[in-house]
Amino acid sequence: MRVCLISPPYASAVKSVVGISSPPLGLAYLASMIKDEHEVKIIDSNVLNYGFEDIKKELKNFGPDIVGITSTTPSIYEAYKVADIAKKVNENCIVVIGGPHVTFLPEEVLMECKSIDIVVLGEGEETFRELVNAVERGLPLEDVKGITFRKHEKIVVTKPRPPIKDLDEIPFPSLDILPVEKYELQGVKYMPIMSSRGCPFRCYFCASSRIFGGCWRCRSPKNVVEEIELIHDKFGIRNIEFVDDTFTLSERRVEEICKEILKERLDISWGASSRVDSINRELAEKMRKAGCWIVYLGIESASQEILNKTGKRITVDQVIKAVKTLKEAGIKVLGSFILGFPEETVKTAEQTIALAKKLDLDYAQFSILTPYPGTSLYEYAKKNDMLLTRDWSKFNAIEPVMKLKNITPGQLRSLLEKAYLTFYMRPKIFWRFIKQKQFHIIKRTIKTVIKYLRTYVLSLQSLS
Repeated sequence: MRVCLISPPYASAVKSVVGISSPPLGLAYLASMIKDEHEVKIIDSNVLNYGFEDIKKELKNFGPDIVGITSTTPSIYEAYKVADIAKKVNENCIVVIGGPHVTFLPEEVLMECKSIDIVVLGEGEETFRELVNAVERGLPLEDVKGITFRKHEKIVVTKPRPPIKDLDEIPFPSLDILPVEKYELQGVKYMPIMSSRGCPFRCYFCASSRIFGGCWRCRSPKNVVEEIELIHDKFGIRNIEFVDDTFTLSERRVEEICKEILKERLDISWGASSRVDSINRELAEKMRKAGCWIVYLGIESASQEILNKTGKRITVDQVIKAVKTLKEAGIKVLGSFILGFPEETVKTAEQTIALAKKLDLDYAQFSILTPYPGTSLYEYAKKNDMLLTRDWSKFNAIEPVMKLKNITPGQLRSLLEKAYLTFYMRPKIFWRFIKQKQFHIIKRTIKTVIKYLRTYVLSLQSLS
């Protein structure tokens, strides 16, 4: 069968700020599961600068039997458009959609977009392979675990699929059918790797633990480094980003990965995410020796009261210590902050901005708290009538979508703009970027934030 996997056209505000064009890793994993038995094509609309007409032409030329679409909450409407196009090109093709948004709102998605036939829930590799084979052989979809589908205007939900136990059994993502030379992080060619899935923590603004079955699973260090070798040797890429929720969750495993990298003498540079309480000086030094140049820390807020309510279980003191530890080991730090918690006030938001400037951070990312479907925060916001809109395109982490007691949407927008301006326009940061010939980072960051906030203001004015 011919299977076309599509990442819809969508400009991510957060990715624009960070300066990243990343491959659709999920689609590449799906392709790896079925490519030996089926003809597979991936269309990454964003990196190819494709519009909907381009996708239509590609579908006409390829003639797929199955179209698979990946989606997030803010890109769901673009996914719907792609589904409609697929059906217009061939009304008999089967349209499948997956991703975090549809995992938690499958019935709503099927009701809203009649062009979608099947929703894949959660972890999709085994489900999608089974689904494609079932369609090819004319087997009942009711026997495929982990899907929701439409049958004679009736919505059917199948039995849930347990998480994949051994992640080493999943083939490496099919990068050979992607334009790997186009993927960049701040102007440098790079490739992401997922070395573990899930998270044992239950932060109320994150759905990761539910998407991946509520447990943390990891690949073996040897398997991880074999993929790095493939990326390095086959594609000539030496910049790697571990996209695990928390790469440093197991200190022993990180040490083993570092040992394998050094053992294979891989000339690579890499970054990863860490909790502030899962990093220490010894581990940081081993990571640096193995090529780690940057660590992303989820700091979130300067208010201990707010941190306590998020379920993240970290302290401001741990934040300060983690940044100091990484910097002393020679590793750059990107701190991620969130504004707009239910308890947020102008004062606590100002404290968070002040903390970002006080810490010896190399980069900072600020976003507005967004209640994504699947999170405890979303249920809380619905229950307490806090949602300002159900327009999913606004759920982009840079526009206010919740009513807060102590702070208005206008104040929150101003604070977000202030956070970026005051962090990046400080002489210390400004001249560091100039010295490193990275002024484009400041320019892009400020430009992107102001653009999205002004677009939001204009949209509100048009409604008034």
